[in-house]
Amino acid sequence: MTAQKSVLQLSVHEERIRKKVWATVSKFSGVTSIAMDDKTGKMTVVGEVDVPIIIKKLRKICNAELVTVEVVKAPEKKPEPEKPTPDKPAEMVAFPVMHFNNPYQYHSSYANSYYQPCDNYRVVVEEPNTCVVM
Repeated sequence: MTAQKSVLQLSVHEERIRKKVWATVSKFSGVTSIAMDDKTGKMTVVGEVDVPIIIKKLRKICNAELVTVEVVKAPEKKPEPEKPTPDKPAEMVAFPVMHFNNPYQYHSSYANSYYQPCDNYRVVVEEPNTCVVM
């Protein structure tokens, strides 16, 4: 489909209905822009949309009629004159990041995980004869 500009005549007399119309039209995929003139009741929809489906949905909310449909042509781009590129300065070489084996050092991968990585640890109980009186 190509982009098209469609003008719809709507009978919108309340703010509540106008909001419903805006919400309904904006939910369609391919809608580029929406404009509405409250005095005349005309809504302009621009984009790659199927206009009969929009009208079918809007008729459930208010009276809707199709006035015009035009194909929108993409604006032609004028070739810009090429600008002379300045000479690039000498590239700076950065030293690679070294990974340290120190277990107490902060590592950037910790910031991306919910649980902190840990090694296999064992819990050793100092008192073997612990007893609980209830």
